[in-house]
Amino acid sequence: MTAPRSHYATCAGYEIHYMEWGEPQAPVVIAWHGLARTGRDMDELARHLAPRYRVICPDTLGRGLSQWSARPDHEYCLAFYARIAAELFDRLGIEQAHWIGTSMGGAIGMVCAAGLAQPRLAPRIRSLLLNDNAPELAEAALSRIRDYAGQPPAFATMAELEAFFRQIYAPYGWLSDAQWRQLTETSARRLHNGRLTPHYDPAMVRQFTAHENDYLIWQHYDALQLPVLLLRGAQSDLVLPETVAEMRTRGPGARGLLEVVEVLGCGHAPALNVPQHYALVDQFLARCS
Repeated sequence: MTAPRSHYATCAGYEIHYMEWGEPQAPVVIAWHGLARTGRDMDELARHLAPRYRVICPDTLGRGLSQWSARPDHEYCLAFYARIAAELFDRLGIEQAHWIGTSMGGAIGMVCAAGLAQPRLAPRIRSLLLNDNAPELAEAALSRIRDYAGQPPAFATMAELEAFFRQIYAPYGWLSDAQWRQLTETSARRLHNGRLTPHYDPAMVRQFTAHENDYLIWQHYDALQLPVLLLRGAQSDLVLPETVAEMRTRGPGARGLLEVVEVLGCGHAPALNVPQHYALVDQFLARCS
């Protein structure tokens, strides 16, 4: 099997980093991370899928090794992320792909697949897996995320940063010690004073102030014409049961294209890093291939 590769592509005027797994000629899976995370969160899932798929795991603008926005109030928003995704498809020559998105990555996928913002991209997305994401999110959970993401702390040591991640990402479910260490090392950057902080631009949180209700995207959900799998963390405080009930009656839910699975032992959001999670992904991709 081909080893994972680190690449950069210019999209919407910015250098975007992505990891590529699997053989170049294999069917494509886009695996897109959550709000304050990086594409390296998808390493375990990508490693599992790589014998059968070409897996592309981008770092969103302002996260990981991707460039930071020069116009944060205008560009840290779902519409601009969808533009980046469309240009990444073009740069990589992707004609068809399955989309797996955790939290924000699911919202980006929903906007892309709906075709309202990027009409040329919608026909190229074959299926959409929403990992604890929905077209309407609980305000209390959004406030919690804004609070910790908007003012990231800094630590003297990697051990302290890992302890912080273990606390705030406990809802991910079970991770091995090695996985917690990798999560920490792949999402850390040093500040000018040498202290360690999460690897993203804190200005990305302006999405919630400059683009109020950017995550209220029922119009995109209603437009979806493809198979959708929602993996809801059983203890999620972001995707509420009443929202899931409404999803069942609208858009792909009304068309018989929505499947919902509650993932036990997780909140927001399942880490997609254990055999039970892999089986859900494998079964969905097999049905949609």
